[in-house]
Amino acid sequence: MTTELRVLQPSEWNQWFSSLELAFGGSQEPAEQREQYRSVTEYERSIGIWDGDDVVATTGAFTFRLAVPGGALVPAAGVTMVSVASTHRRRGLLTSMMRRQLDDVRALGEPIAVLTASEPEIYGRFGYGAATRQMSLAIDTDRVRLSVPEGTDGVRLRYARKDEAVDACESVYARLVPGRPGTPAHGPGWERKSLIDPESSRAGGSALQCLLAERDGELVGYTNYHIKPDWDNAGPKGRIVVSDLAALDPAAYAALWRFLFAIDLTSTIEARNRPTDDAVLHLVSDVRRCDIRQRDSLHLRLVDVGAALEARTYRGPLDLVFEVEDAFCPWNAGRWRLTADAKGGASCKRTEDAADLALSVRELGTAYLGGESLGSLALAGRVRELRAGAVAEASSAFVSDVAPWLPRGF
Repeated sequence: MTTELRVLQPSEWNQWFSSLELAFGGSQEPAEQREQYRSVTEYERSIGIWDGDDVVATTGAFTFRLAVPGGALVPAAGVTMVSVASTHRRRGLLTSMMRRQLDDVRALGEPIAVLTASEPEIYGRFGYGAATRQMSLAIDTDRVRLSVPEGTDGVRLRYARKDEAVDACESVYARLVPGRPGTPAHGPGWERKSLIDPESSRAGGSALQCLLAERDGELVGYTNYHIKPDWDNAGPKGRIVVSDLAALDPAAYAALWRFLFAIDLTSTIEARNRPTDDAVLHLVSDVRRCDIRQRDSLHLRLVDVGAALEARTYRGPLDLVFEVEDAFCPWNAGRWRLTADAKGGASCKRTEDAADLALSVRELGTAYLGGESLGSLALAGRVRELRAGAVAEASSAFVSDVAPWLPRGF
């Protein structure tokens, strides 16, 4: 077999994307979704492998800035569109694309790469660790009540057309980005993605409904949702499926949830992607009737260990030496001294000093955003303590005040 790996050309996009669709089961994306993907494709960062005239493997990257603990927005490669044709499995094609891609990311000076994984096991061997989780809820609104904070009644809610909602939702999202590690700051074209609403994707639900929250004429939040009507012999039991909900303050946040709880002819609210520390858990009367589940979400890889660890802040003073294992990106391997001052400013430099902790770059990526504990990884044998007390020091320093979260996929 002779294959050729090369950068995608605009004229090849349809063939390249169709190969991706075939690898994921053969269903074609709705036209509006397909056009959105085309509009944000960065051709110079998109790769294909050809076997003759056939595209047999694909990958690409989006240019993002990712929020990290402390609020900095760090250049990041948003890895996407990864596929290998079923006819060409286990021939090293994925490895060759990951090799080329991470070399390119390094050359661009991006300290981290991120992705969402169809199968998490695949990407661990390339140094990606699961750095954020997402929570899903199915709230029984017949039995669960809300307790809302003072000021909720002062929030005005109104429906909005999709064309109006695009800019409104994006303005709220952009203001919230620095406060939640794991959130990408999007470039042009991404504002439309969360409001794409093909009928084929509604699974019997209504068209997307967009609701804005305002106070004194100023936008303070929004939610977008579908309603799936349903009835049985006892009456209506419709479901509200929340695709997005965000607010700038507690009262606006509570007002949006209270609205959803009160929608007629419904008895369940489904929210499939919420942060694990979502404040709604403290508003409901009975969390046991919220059917809470968690799963991995954003996977993160440190492409430049020193630059990545310097880019975020830490809980307090810190002076630790990490022995990092990284077979796939050997420029990261070795000992790194991470120091942080009382204000969280950090320095991470090469050192020959004795190591305090030993771990792979995958574990470092898992803990990087502060949602997964180095202490927990140590209990699992994934981090080795070489100096007594080092795990506790590192765990305390790395933790984030809020749970990292990926609000929207890419």
